[in-house]
Amino acid sequence: MLCILFFAGGYVEITDREMALKTLKYNVGENFKHPTHDVDSPTVLELEWGKSLETFSRNYDLILGADIIYLKETFPDLLKTLAHLSGCKTKVLLSCKIRYDRDVNFLQMLKNDFIVHQIFHDKERDIVIYEASRKC
Repeated sequence: MLCILFFAGGYVEITDREMALKTLKYNVGENFKHPTHDVDSPTVLELEWGKSLETFSRNYDLILGADIIYLKETFPDLLKTLAHLSGCKTKVLLSCKIRYDRDVNFLQMLKNDFIVHQIFHDKERDIVIYEASRKC
């Protein structure tokens, strides 16, 4: 999906924690080469949930998160980050496996500020995709 957004002319930012940035930059460089598009690669940025959020826009159209719901201790900062990055028109897509009660609890916490719907469930691999949008 990022490739589609990127090559369709969208501005794409890809984030991760500082310790993963070197690998992420390499992967972006390798995967976003296109011989007929003379454009820059997506922007790679450091993002630690709950920190330095003022450096990020609040006008994203789409936020994608895969396997980011896993540590209960990070839930408050993750929720703060999603709330900061999301405007009234932002769609948030979260892909994950719901392994534990804490994962369900995160989704309940998300519903305090977001409207959340399950939009896909791969029963064979037990992977779920949720769509969330801010309550505005």
